[in-house]
Amino acid sequence: MGQTFDAVIVGAGIMGCSTALQLAQRGLKVAIVEKGTIGAGSTGKSSAVIRMHYSNELTARMALFSLGKFQDLGDECGFTRTGFVALASASDCEGLKANVALQQKAGIQTELLSPDELRELVPLLETTDVAAAAWEPGSGYADPHLTVNAYADAARRHGAKIFLGTDVVAVRMAADKVVGVDTPGDRFDAPLVVNCAGPWGAHVAAMTGVKVPINACRTQVALFGYPQGHNACSVIVGDFILGTYSRPETGNLTLAGLIDPSESNAVVDPDDYNELHDDEFVLELGERLMRRCPPMKKSHSTGGFAALYAITPDWHPIVDELVPDSGLYICAGFSGHGFKLAPAVGLMVADMLTGTSDPEFDPHLFRAARYAENDPVRGKYQYTIAG
Repeated sequence: MGQTFDAVIVGAGIMGCSTALQLAQRGLKVAIVEKGTIGAGSTGKSSAVIRMHYSNELTARMALFSLGKFQDLGDECGFTRTGFVALASASDCEGLKANVALQQKAGIQTELLSPDELRELVPLLETTDVAAAAWEPGSGYADPHLTVNAYADAARRHGAKIFLGTDVVAVRMAADKVVGVDTPGDRFDAPLVVNCAGPWGAHVAAMTGVKVPINACRTQVALFGYPQGHNACSVIVGDFILGTYSRPETGNLTLAGLIDPSESNAVVDPDDYNELHDDEFVLELGERLMRRCPPMKKSHSTGGFAALYAITPDWHPIVDELVPDSGLYICAGFSGHGFKLAPAVGLMVADMLTGTSDPEFDPHLFRAARYAENDPVRGKYQYTIAG
């Protein structure tokens, strides 16, 4: 026996829940179909860093919009303001300056810092190899579980239905139009289907014979604790020189990971991968962090975990209608930096589905055809992983 909706969203991560809220607020009858639990994929293990340092006007504006939403949610999403600093070497200095100019033009509160100014702001950092830094005082981090559940609860309040433990086994098409999805125990009929399946995005797209360049890749995060009398660095650091990011965590901890394009090589089965951290990873990351922040020599490993990125060739998402005029959409492949954009992404997708003539955020940059057109999203650094 089937159920009928205006739109079905596959995946109850932050993208699916944000999109559902936007659509439900516009009066659409919305269903989210999720094989696990809310936020059980990439969202639940996100480092949840909220920063606005991007190389493109679109993503910078999306990050600024989303920061405002996180700030508005406050305790409901666990937002903690710490400030964010990006470090660049001489080779990336011009890119950093260009990014800061672009962001300031977009209305973002950010400024360039010299190495001396950086040392004054964050005395713990070693700055010998830093040519310049960018400082965002309003940025911070959130709690991923609180955030995604806040969006899910808000979507429900506006009438959306969320079906958990409900695996999509088929996406039905008829005469090049999507007509719904099937699960082992039910049928969901709808003229609009949005693939927000993250690391499972390529798998869901393949159900309609469409191939998208999204790989599920294993990435790792480590935590470091400090003895009494020694404090963790109190700001978020994006270290483009040593290839790390770090942020404070509750309990005088530092949470950290890599900014490393090679993580795209760690392709795994998202249903069967090692979710534990590797000791070698913790050692390598710890050594890099100590080089940047010598007081970390006083820290000790408190473990870590492995998570999933949904990575595309240019480390940017695909947000598009997969088959023209079909009602079949995809919003996936955020490559590890989508959480901070999620409020804006939900608005972008809802505008696409409802045919808004003057959308707040034009999705053209994220179109699926950009790879065939040899026009990938490009950043101002030697790699685009950071946006």
